[in-house]
Amino acid sequence: MAGGRGERFWPLSRAARPKQFVSLFGGKPLITQAVERLDGFLPPENVIIITSDDLMEQTREACPSLPAANVIGEPFGRDTAAACATATALVEKRGGEGAVAIILTADQIIGDVPVFQQTLREASEIAAGSDVIAIIGVKPTQPATGYGYIEVEEDSTGWKACRTFLRVRRFVEKPTLEVAMEYVASGRFYWNSGMFVWSVRTLKNALREFRPQLLETYERLLPAFDTPGFDAALLAEYNKLERISIDYAVMEHHREIVMAPCEFAWDDVGTWASAADHLVCDEDGNAAHGPVSILRSGGNTVVNTVDGHLVALMDAEDMVVVHTKDATLVCPKASVQKLKDLVKQLPKEHT
Repeated sequence: MAGGRGERFWPLSRAARPKQFVSLFGGKPLITQAVERLDGFLPPENVIIITSDDLMEQTREACPSLPAANVIGEPFGRDTAAACATATALVEKRGGEGAVAIILTADQIIGDVPVFQQTLREASEIAAGSDVIAIIGVKPTQPATGYGYIEVEEDSTGWKACRTFLRVRRFVEKPTLEVAMEYVASGRFYWNSGMFVWSVRTLKNALREFRPQLLETYERLLPAFDTPGFDAALLAEYNKLERISIDYAVMEHHREIVMAPCEFAWDDVGTWASAADHLVCDEDGNAAHGPVSILRSGGNTVVNTVDGHLVALMDAEDMVVVHTKDATLVCPKASVQKLKDLVKQLPKEHT
């Protein structure tokens, strides 16, 4: 899934070139890295990207190994349930009802790629063999309020591959800080990574029970894939759909979900505060990129993408400063979760 606008990474991320195209981490666009980490696990023809129709060409340029027809452009956003259903319908068209769909996102940073691939392999085997949805959960390192949480059953020893898959009790949307602290202390809660694995048959059964309108869309799109009329069919169907996430539409209702605890390095770099973990830091905890000079300051994140321009910071604590060729952001780290509010009021030419 690569249709997000990355508003919490403004001003580096813009509507016309959002977060998945940012090359700040690892020297390549995040979407390029997402495709490359599947090398040796899936052939390129089995990797499908669901993005916005205005981002299709950029996506194809960033991922030249994929067939052009594998980049699907949504006419407008209908949240993740529509994207997941559309992608799974294409999986069925090409692989049949017994095929397995692995849902990943294009803007995460993942390390330990062999472990990552092995986790997906085992999750796929479980999903192929039963009416179970397999997901990946991340053990919390702090009581973060920017993630959804997954609670697992205390006795979850029934599902084993090479690693133990825990039975999921429930999904919980982004909590308050106090509630998040309780979750972390309990040891039963994991962050929702947004990575899901299901068979075509399992998702169709779930949509039939919980979102029949979306299943109707799925079944009408199925014969249209890889035909000249696909774009028109997609537009007609998306005009009818409600905006809803896959978590609300399916995951919160499905009774058979198992979770593999994440054993590889993972970060969704959701805000400028978390970006500091992937930049060079000095002894005072200042994370910097580009031409930057810092004096008597600590805990800041300073990013400058303009050569020949210097950003200087003095006597500042826990700030975020991001300078691009046409916009500069300055805010406390504590405010970065609310950056979307700022972007909403900006002139269109700067969003």
